[in-house]
Amino acid sequence: MGRPSRLGDEDRSDYASALDEVIASPEIRRLLERSGVPGDRLRVRGLAALGRTAPAAEAEYRRYAALRLRARGGRGGAGASPLSGPGDQERPGAGVLAVLGVLTPVLAAVAAATFLLLGYGLRLADALPALAGTLVGVGRLSLLVAAVTALISVVAVYRTAARQSAADAAAAPGLSPSPSLSPALADAREAWLVALRDRGIRPFLLQELAGAAGSVPGTGEGRDSRFSSPAFAGPDFSGPRFEGSAPPAPRPPGPGRP
Repeated sequence: MGRPSRLGDEDRSDYASALDEVIASPEIRRLLERSGVPGDRLRVRGLAALGRTAPAAEAEYRRYAALRLRARGGRGGAGASPLSGPGDQERPGAGVLAVLGVLTPVLAAVAAATFLLLGYGLRLADALPALAGTLVGVGRLSLLVAAVTALISVVAVYRTAARQSAADAAAAPGLSPSPSLSPALADAREAWLVALRDRGIRPFLLQELAGAAGSVPGTGEGRDSRFSSPAFAGPDFSGPRFEGSAPPAPRPPGPGRP
Protein backbone atom coordinates (compact mmCIF):
# COMPACT_ATOMS: atom_id res chain seq x y z
CA MET A 1 0.00 0.00 0.00
CA GLY A 2 3.00 2.26 0.25
CA ARG A 3 3.97 4.77 2.85
CA PRO A 4 1.11 5.91 5.10
CA SER A 5 -0.22 9.37 4.32
CA ARG A 6 0.28 12.10 6.88
CA LEU A 7 -2.80 13.85 8.12
CA GLY A 8 -3.06 17.60 7.67
CA ASP A 9 -4.28 20.07 10.26
CA GLU A 10 -7.91 19.87 9.18
CA ASP A 11 -7.70 16.07 9.17
CA ARG A 12 -6.25 16.08 12.68
CA SER A 13 -9.28 18.02 13.90
CA ASP A 14 -11.50 15.40 12.26
CA TYR A 15 -9.46 12.71 13.98
CA ALA A 16 -9.94 14.41 17.36
CA SER A 17 -13.69 14.65 16.76
CA ALA A 18 -13.85 10.96 15.84
CA LEU A 19 -11.88 10.11 18.98
CA ASP A 20 -14.31 12.09 21.12
CA GLU A 21 -17.25 10.26 19.54
CA VAL A 22 -15.76 6.87 20.33
CA ILE A 23 -14.92 7.86 23.91
CA ALA A 24 -18.48 9.13 24.37
CA SER A 25 -19.98 5.85 23.15
CA PRO A 26 -21.83 3.76 25.79
CA GLU A 27 -19.38 0.87 25.46
CA ILE A 28 -16.29 2.95 26.16
CA ARG A 29 -18.01 4.92 28.93
CA ARG A 30 -18.99 1.68 30.66
CA LEU A 31 -15.44 0.37 30.45
CA LEU A 32 -14.10 3.67 31.74
CA GLU A 33 -16.28 3.45 34.82
CA ARG A 34 -15.30 -0.16 35.38
CA SER A 35 -11.56 0.45 35.06
CA GLY A 36 -11.50 3.79 36.85
CA VAL A 37 -9.42 5.41 34.12
CA PRO A 38 -10.13 9.16 33.63
CA GLY A 39 -11.58 9.97 30.23
CA ASP A 40 -9.21 12.86 29.63
CA ARG A 41 -6.18 10.60 30.07
CA LEU A 42 -7.64 8.11 27.62
CA ARG A 43 -8.19 10.95 25.15
CA VAL A 44 -4.57 12.08 25.48
CA ARG A 45 -3.38 8.57 24.75
CA GLY A 46 -5.72 8.34 21.78
CA LEU A 47 -4.39 11.59 20.32
CA ALA A 48 -0.81 10.44 20.84
CA ALA A 49 -1.57 7.13 19.08
CA LEU A 50 -2.57 8.76 15.77
CA GLY A 51 0.32 7.02 14.02
CA ARG A 52 -1.00 3.64 15.17
CA THR A 53 -4.70 4.13 14.54
CA ALA A 54 -4.77 6.19 11.32
CA PRO A 55 -3.19 3.48 9.08
CA ALA A 56 -6.21 1.25 9.77
CA ALA A 57 -8.24 3.53 7.47
CA GLU A 58 -5.44 4.27 5.00
CA ALA A 59 -7.35 3.19 1.89
CA GLU A 60 -10.38 5.34 2.73
CA TYR A 61 -8.16 8.30 3.59
CA ARG A 62 -6.26 8.09 0.30
CA ARG A 63 -9.51 8.12 -1.64
CA TYR A 64 -10.82 11.06 0.36
CA ALA A 65 -7.55 12.98 -0.05
CA ALA A 66 -7.51 12.30 -3.81
CA LEU A 67 -11.06 13.61 -4.25
CA ARG A 68 -10.31 16.66 -2.16
CA LEU A 69 -7.17 17.39 -4.16
CA ARG A 70 -9.10 17.02 -7.40
CA ALA A 71 -11.75 19.44 -6.15
CA ARG A 72 -9.13 22.02 -5.23
CA GLY A 73 -6.94 21.31 -8.25
CA GLY A 74 -9.50 22.89 -10.61
CA ARG A 75 -8.25 26.27 -9.45
CA GLY A 76 -4.86 25.64 -11.01
CA GLY A 77 -6.19 24.41 -14.36
CA ALA A 78 -6.02 25.94 -17.79
CA GLY A 79 -9.12 28.01 -17.24
CA ALA A 80 -7.87 29.67 -14.08
CA SER A 81 -6.56 33.20 -14.17
CA PRO A 82 -2.82 33.57 -13.54
CA LEU A 83 -1.56 35.05 -10.30
CA SER A 84 0.18 37.89 -12.11
CA GLY A 85 -3.02 39.19 -13.64
CA PRO A 86 -4.48 38.97 -17.14
CA GLY A 87 -3.30 40.36 -20.41
CA ASP A 88 -0.06 42.19 -20.88
CA GLN A 89 1.06 41.84 -17.26
CA GLU A 90 2.46 38.39 -18.05
CA ARG A 91 4.97 39.81 -20.50
CA PRO A 92 8.59 40.41 -19.42
CA GLY A 93 9.06 43.96 -18.17
CA ALA A 94 5.43 44.42 -17.16
CA GLY A 95 6.51 45.03 -13.58
CA VAL A 96 8.91 47.78 -14.65
CA LEU A 97 6.17 49.48 -16.69
CA ALA A 98 3.82 49.36 -13.72
CA VAL A 99 6.44 50.97 -11.48
CA LEU A 100 7.14 53.67 -14.05
CA GLY A 101 3.43 54.31 -14.44
CA VAL A 102 3.23 55.09 -10.73
CA LEU A 103 6.49 56.98 -10.30
CA THR A 104 6.35 59.15 -13.42
CA PRO A 105 3.39 61.30 -12.33
CA VAL A 106 4.85 61.72 -8.87
CA LEU A 107 8.31 62.72 -10.08
CA ALA A 108 6.88 65.02 -12.72
CA ALA A 109 4.68 66.75 -10.14
CA VAL A 110 7.65 67.22 -7.77
CA ALA A 111 9.77 68.63 -10.60
CA ALA A 112 6.97 70.95 -11.68
CA ALA A 113 6.53 72.30 -8.17
CA THR A 114 10.29 72.85 -7.80
CA PHE A 115 10.76 74.65 -11.12
CA LEU A 116 7.69 76.83 -10.67
CA LEU A 117 8.72 77.89 -7.17
CA LEU A 118 12.21 78.78 -8.32
CA GLY A 119 10.99 80.59 -11.45
CA TYR A 120 8.32 82.65 -9.70
CA GLY A 121 10.74 83.35 -6.86
CA LEU A 122 13.28 84.81 -9.25
CA ARG A 123 10.55 86.88 -10.92
CA LEU A 124 9.45 88.29 -7.60
CA ALA A 125 13.04 89.16 -6.79
CA ASP A 126 13.56 90.75 -10.20
CA ALA A 127 16.72 88.68 -10.62
CA LEU A 128 17.80 86.74 -13.69
CA PRO A 129 14.62 87.22 -15.70
CA ALA A 130 15.80 84.89 -18.50
CA LEU A 131 16.48 82.04 -16.09
CA ALA A 132 13.21 82.71 -14.28
CA GLY A 133 11.27 82.44 -17.55
CA THR A 134 13.05 79.16 -18.43
CA LEU A 135 12.30 77.67 -15.01
CA VAL A 136 8.64 78.64 -15.22
CA GLY A 137 8.38 77.12 -18.72
CA VAL A 138 10.03 73.87 -17.59
CA GLY A 139 7.79 73.76 -14.54
CA ARG A 140 4.65 74.13 -16.65
CA LEU A 141 5.88 71.39 -18.99
CA SER A 142 6.55 69.10 -16.03
CA LEU A 143 3.10 69.84 -14.68
CA LEU A 144 1.57 68.87 -18.02
CA VAL A 145 3.60 65.61 -18.09
CA ALA A 146 2.43 64.81 -14.56
CA ALA A 147 -1.22 65.34 -15.49
CA VAL A 148 -1.00 63.26 -18.67
CA THR A 149 0.87 60.35 -17.04
CA ALA A 150 -1.52 60.37 -14.08
CA LEU A 151 -4.48 60.15 -16.45
CA ILE A 152 -2.85 57.27 -18.34
CA SER A 153 -2.13 55.42 -15.09
CA VAL A 154 -5.72 55.76 -13.93
CA VAL A 155 -7.06 54.49 -17.25
CA ALA A 156 -4.64 51.56 -17.17
CA VAL A 157 -5.70 50.62 -13.64
CA TYR A 158 -9.39 50.67 -14.52
CA ARG A 159 -8.73 48.70 -17.71
CA THR A 160 -6.79 46.03 -15.82
CA ALA A 161 -9.49 45.81 -13.16
CA ALA A 162 -12.21 45.42 -15.80
CA ARG A 163 -10.30 42.66 -17.59
CA GLN A 164 -9.63 40.90 -14.28
CA SER A 165 -13.33 40.98 -13.43
CA ALA A 166 -14.23 39.60 -16.84
CA ALA A 167 -11.67 36.80 -16.48
CA ASP A 168 -12.97 35.89 -13.03
CA ALA A 169 -16.55 35.84 -14.28
CA ALA A 170 -15.59 33.61 -17.20
CA ALA A 171 -13.68 31.21 -14.96
CA ALA A 172 -16.30 31.08 -12.22
CA PRO A 173 -18.32 28.20 -13.74
CA GLY A 174 -15.18 26.09 -13.99
CA LEU A 175 -14.17 26.83 -10.41
CA SER A 176 -17.43 25.94 -8.77
CA PRO A 177 -17.66 22.27 -7.78
CA SER A 178 -19.87 20.09 -9.90
CA PRO A 179 -23.10 18.79 -8.38
CA SER A 180 -21.71 15.23 -8.28
CA LEU A 181 -18.32 16.12 -6.82
CA SER A 182 -19.41 17.64 -3.52
CA PRO A 183 -21.57 14.67 -2.41
CA ALA A 184 -18.82 12.28 -3.48
CA LEU A 185 -16.31 14.18 -1.39
CA ALA A 186 -18.65 14.17 1.61
CA ASP A 187 -19.25 10.44 1.22
CA ALA A 188 -15.52 9.75 1.01
CA ARG A 189 -14.90 11.78 4.16
CA GLU A 190 -17.66 9.96 6.03
CA ALA A 191 -16.33 6.57 4.88
CA TRP A 192 -12.88 7.51 6.15
CA LEU A 193 -14.22 8.61 9.53
CA VAL A 194 -16.30 5.45 9.93
CA ALA A 195 -13.33 3.23 9.10
CA LEU A 196 -11.14 5.30 11.41
CA ARG A 197 -13.55 4.92 14.30
CA ASP A 198 -14.34 1.23 13.79
CA ARG A 199 -10.98 -0.19 12.69
CA GLY A 200 -8.52 2.23 14.26
CA ILE A 201 -9.65 4.19 17.30
CA ARG A 202 -12.11 1.77 18.90
CA PRO A 203 -9.79 -1.30 18.92
CA PHE A 204 -6.98 0.84 20.33
CA LEU A 205 -9.13 2.19 23.16
CA LEU A 206 -10.46 -1.27 23.98
CA GLN A 207 -6.90 -2.56 24.17
CA GLU A 208 -5.87 0.28 26.44
CA LEU A 209 -8.83 -0.20 28.75
CA ALA A 210 -8.30 -3.95 28.86
CA GLY A 211 -4.73 -3.39 30.03
CA ALA A 212 -5.89 -0.85 32.59
CA ALA A 213 -8.70 -2.97 34.02
CA GLY A 214 -6.41 -4.38 36.72
CA SER A 215 -5.79 -7.79 38.09
CA VAL A 216 -8.63 -7.49 40.65
CA PRO A 217 -12.04 -7.34 38.93
CA GLY A 218 -14.15 -4.34 39.87
CA THR A 219 -11.31 -2.38 41.49
CA GLY A 220 -8.75 0.04 40.20
CA GLU A 221 -5.90 -1.02 42.46
CA GLY A 222 -4.16 -3.04 39.78
CA ARG A 223 -4.50 -0.51 36.98
CA ASP A 224 -1.95 -0.40 34.24
CA SER A 225 1.03 1.83 34.99
CA ARG A 226 0.28 3.97 31.91
CA PHE A 227 -2.67 5.51 33.73
CA SER A 228 -1.53 5.53 37.38
CA SER A 229 1.54 6.10 39.50
CA PRO A 230 3.66 3.08 40.46
CA ALA A 231 2.53 1.37 43.64
CA PHE A 232 4.88 0.25 46.34
CA ALA A 233 2.60 -2.24 48.01
CA GLY A 234 3.16 -5.33 45.86
CA PRO A 235 3.63 -8.82 47.19
CA ASP A 236 7.41 -8.60 46.89
CA PHE A 237 7.69 -5.49 49.02
CA SER A 238 8.00 -5.60 52.79
CA GLY A 239 9.04 -3.08 55.36
CA PRO A 240 11.89 -3.45 57.80
CA ARG A 241 11.42 -6.17 60.38
CA PHE A 242 12.30 -5.87 64.06
CA GLU A 243 12.32 -9.44 65.47
CA GLY A 244 14.40 -8.82 68.58
CA SER A 245 17.76 -7.46 69.61
CA ALA A 246 20.89 -9.31 68.53
CA PRO A 247 23.68 -10.04 71.10
CA PRO A 248 26.36 -7.37 71.20
CA ALA A 249 29.49 -8.03 69.21
CA PRO A 250 32.58 -8.99 71.25
CA ARG A 251 34.83 -6.05 72.03
CA PRO A 252 38.39 -6.35 70.76
CA PRO A 253 41.07 -6.77 73.43
CA GLY A 254 42.92 -3.63 74.35
CA PRO A 255 45.82 -2.62 76.55
CA GLY A 256 45.30 -3.81 80.12
CA ARG A 257 42.33 -6.01 79.19
CA PRO A 258 42.45 -9.80 79.44
